[in-house]
Amino acid sequence: METQIDEVKKKIDIVEFIGSLITVKKAGRNFKAVCPFHNEKTPSFVISPDRQIWHCFGACQDGGDVIKFLMKWENITFAEALQQLAEKAGVKLKKFEFEDKSWQKKEKLLKINSLATSYFEYILHKTKLGEKGRDYLKNRGINLKIAEKFQLGYSPNSWDSLINFLKKKSFTELEINETGLLVKNDRGRYYDRFRGRLMFPLCDSRGVVVGFSGRSLDPEEKAAKYINTPETYIYHKREMVFGLHLAKEAIRKNNLVYLVEGEFDVISPYQNGIENIVAIKGSAVTQEQLQLLKRYCQRLVFTLDSDAAGIEAMKRGINEAEFLDFDINVVTFDFAKDPDEAVRKDLAQFKKTLAKSLPIYDFIINETKKKYPEESSFAKKQIAEEVVEFIQRIHNPIVRSHYVKKTAALLDVAENSIESLIRKNFFNKNKKSSYLLKKTTKTVKIEERDVFIEKYFMSLILQDKNPYLLFNQIKEIVSAADLNVVAHGKLLEELATFQKTHLDYQMEEFVKLLPAQLRPVFDEVYLFASHFQIGDKQLEKLAYELKANSLKRQLKKILTKEDTGDEKQLKDLNESLNRVEKTLSAL
Repeated sequence: METQIDEVKKKIDIVEFIGSLITVKKAGRNFKAVCPFHNEKTPSFVISPDRQIWHCFGACQDGGDVIKFLMKWENITFAEALQQLAEKAGVKLKKFEFEDKSWQKKEKLLKINSLATSYFEYILHKTKLGEKGRDYLKNRGINLKIAEKFQLGYSPNSWDSLINFLKKKSFTELEINETGLLVKNDRGRYYDRFRGRLMFPLCDSRGVVVGFSGRSLDPEEKAAKYINTPETYIYHKREMVFGLHLAKEAIRKNNLVYLVEGEFDVISPYQNGIENIVAIKGSAVTQEQLQLLKRYCQRLVFTLDSDAAGIEAMKRGINEAEFLDFDINVVTFDFAKDPDEAVRKDLAQFKKTLAKSLPIYDFIINETKKKYPEESSFAKKQIAEEVVEFIQRIHNPIVRSHYVKKTAALLDVAENSIESLIRKNFFNKNKKSSYLLKKTTKTVKIEERDVFIEKYFMSLILQDKNPYLLFNQIKEIVSAADLNVVAHGKLLEELATFQKTHLDYQMEEFVKLLPAQLRPVFDEVYLFASHFQIGDKQLEKLAYELKANSLKRQLKKILTKEDTGDEKQLKDLNESLNRVEKTLSAL
C-alpha cells in the first residue's frame, strides 16, 4: 500500500495541484499563498516543491502532503483523497490493505444515495408514476436536458417503494436510515421519508450526492412544501451549497457568484445561461457556505427573495461575508418575488437587473429609509441606529468613511454624529464582553523569541543547497544541547550523524532515515524561513544568539535553586555568557 501511495504522490506535483485551486506565488525556492483554510490577508501558507509538502504558519498551524491537502479541501477521508488523486495520476490502486472504518461507512452511505438518485430519476423519466413530476417541470419551463443535468427525480407516493428497492440491493433498513432517506415511527417500523415529491439531489462540490430535498407537488397537501434530508454522517446543512458542483468553474471564471435561496432559483437562471449561481440550504447564510464560495471568487451578489424573510437573510449574511472580505452586492426584483419567477416573467429584464446590482450598504441604507420615510427626528434616530449597526462592521477604513458620509448626508447631520454613534455601539458591545476579552488575551499563545530564532536557524541550514557547509560553520558555536526545543536538538544530532555516513547531502535520503516522530518537525522547520523573513540575520549571528539564550537558561536554573551549588560553575557560565554577548554585539 505504501508503494502505491508513493507512486501517486510522485506523479502529482503539489505546487501545480494546489496552484490549480488557489493562487500561489514564488517565494525563493518555495511558494506562498493565502491559506485557504482560514481567513487571512497576509500569506502564511508555504509549499515546498522539493519536499512536496505544505504548511500553514498562521491560524491553522497544519501541514502535510498533497493527500492531506485534498482531505482538508474537500473534507473527505484519506482513502477518498487517495482514490481521487490516483485517478488523476493514472495509477490503478490495488485492494486497500488497511481498514478505514470512517471511509467504509461513508462509502456505503454514498452508495445508497447514488442508488436512490438513480431510482428517483428512473421514476421521473421512465414511468407513469413520474408523469406528475414531468408535467410540473414542463409547466415551469424546465427542459429535459437541465432536469437530467441536475439529476432531478420523483419519489412515488408510497410508504415503502424506495426501502424495498434498496433492500433488494442488499442494504439493511438500519443502513438506509443512516442516510436520512427513512423515518422510524413510534412502533419502530421504517418508512420512506420522501413520498410523492419532486426530488433534488444535494451534491457536494465534487458532485457526490450527500442528501436530498423533496418538493411537494400537491397544493392541497398540509405538509411542508419542502422536506430536506436531516443532519447525517455525510450531510450537514451548514456546509451545503446547492448547485456548486455545476457552477464552480463559471464562478471562478467570472470571479462572481449569485447566491439565491431555492433550487428552482438556481435551475431557471442556469437553463438561461446564468451558470455562476448557487443556493443556500437553510434560512441563513453560514460561514461554512461562504468559505466554500471564497475558494472560487471574491465577489458575492445576494439574489434572494424580495420579501421580508429574504431581506433579513441578506442582512444576517453580511457579517460573515464582510469577515471573509467579499465584495458584496445585492439584487432585488420589483417585478417578481424571486429569481425563478423573474426569469419566467421577463428574462431580458432579469438579466438587466442582475447587471445593476447594488453595493450591500447602499441597499441597507435604502431599505432602512423605506421603513422610516418621514422626516422627523425620531425617524432619523431609527435610521441612524439601524444603519450604523452595519457600517461599524466594515473593515476597510475608506469604505467605512464613505458610508459614514453618505448616512450623514441622508439624515442632514454632522459626520461626527454618526462616528460618535459607532464609537458608542462599539463601547457598549465590548463592555459586555470585557471579562471574556481579558481572559482570552491571557491564553493567547505567543511564541517565545528563542524558539522562533531556533526554527529560523534550523530552516536556514536545512534549506541550503549544502547544509553540511553551514553546519560545520556553526557547530563550534552552538550544539544540539543548546537548543530549547528537544526536537530541534535531535534534528541537529541527526544531521551530524548523517554527515558521518554520507559524503554528499541528499535531502530525501536524510528524511527517510529520520525517526518517524521527527519527520513532521523537519517539514515544519524546513519551510519556516520561507514564511518569516527577519532581515539580514547571518547564520553566525543567530548561532551566537542561541548560545547566549542557552547560557542564560542554565544560569537561571542554578540561581532559582536554594542550593546554588558550585560557585566555579556559576563563574564559568557568567564568563562564557559575557564572551558570547561581546561577540554577538560585534557582529
